[in-house]
Amino acid sequence: MNSSEAVYDAAEAFVQQCYSELNKETEIPVRLGEIKEEIRQTGSYTHTLEELSHGAKMAWRNSNRCIGRFFWQTLDVFDARKLTTAEEVFYALCRHIEYATNGGRILPTITVFAQQKEGEQDRIRLWNHQLLRYAGYETEDGVIGDPWSIAFTRQCEALGWRGKGTDYDLLPLVIQVDGGEAEWFDIPGEIVMEVPIRHPENAAVADLNVKWYGVPIISDMRMEIGGIDYPAAPFNGWYMETEIGARNLADTDRYDLLPKVASLFELDTSRASTLWKDRALVELNRAVIHSFKEDGVSIVDHHTAAEQFRQFEMREQEAGRKLTGDWTWLIPPVSPAATHVFHKQYKDEVITPNYHYQEKPYSG
Repeated sequence: MNSSEAVYDAAEAFVQQCYSELNKETEIPVRLGEIKEEIRQTGSYTHTLEELSHGAKMAWRNSNRCIGRFFWQTLDVFDARKLTTAEEVFYALCRHIEYATNGGRILPTITVFAQQKEGEQDRIRLWNHQLLRYAGYETEDGVIGDPWSIAFTRQCEALGWRGKGTDYDLLPLVIQVDGGEAEWFDIPGEIVMEVPIRHPENAAVADLNVKWYGVPIISDMRMEIGGIDYPAAPFNGWYMETEIGARNLADTDRYDLLPKVASLFELDTSRASTLWKDRALVELNRAVIHSFKEDGVSIVDHHTAAEQFRQFEMREQEAGRKLTGDWTWLIPPVSPAATHVFHKQYKDEVITPNYHYQEKPYSG
């Protein structure tokens, strides 16, 4: 099977499902005829705005590692496929950040840039893992900032960017067009919502001067719809509190705050059997939830998220669709056995449309 035949087969499967879900079955034969002719002439085809929009929602619905799929139908889709310069892409990304943030009432959003053409360089690539992310610096006295960002921070510095050297320097947006030299752009501070972390009872937690950004916008994954790849398609939902409180701020290879939190709560850290890590972890997650809610920024706790996922499972069953999932990602890192997800099995089968990991556009 040549590449044109493979693209058409993928397009046919997608159109059949997409148009059926949109109650437009009568339009399927004509649309498939158009696609077949476009592939014959160009080797590829272009999605309509409606196909792009519903395909992006289907990709979220099929994301095995996401527990927040209950809201897949609410995804807002921005079509940025015609943008051709780094400056245009930068402004589109800023619009995404501002729109998705929505004053704290976060809106699930995706911005889709140009599709990949066979044999050509990616038209648009975003070097950032997330549009919003803190820098990491290696120093003689240890790491300042986010250790996971050290390699990317070095890339940004090699391009000419310089941070302030604090624990919470927002990294720039790094954009590459047509395989050319990457360009960096500072994100305007006024469009970024950050939440200072404080505890509902222990005021000393605020003295740690910890904060986190409000919107997690994944920007390094490839979206595939009907045989068409979109290498740049940043998307977001909102945070589940454990992503921040049990991973970003707690992991020993991230901000490693559990010892400090334990000290503030005067926990006995002399031995593991006191369960001081567990207790500190819960208090840190309580602080994250409290802070986001106090500041009016959307967030969900892991118990509520698991219940929403239960509703998603029921809806998919009612729709006659196969439910897939990666159990290792769906269970929350705090008290997983207290959720129904822990006690179920899921088939980790990749169904398209979907989002996929891709190689970094830079080395290091």
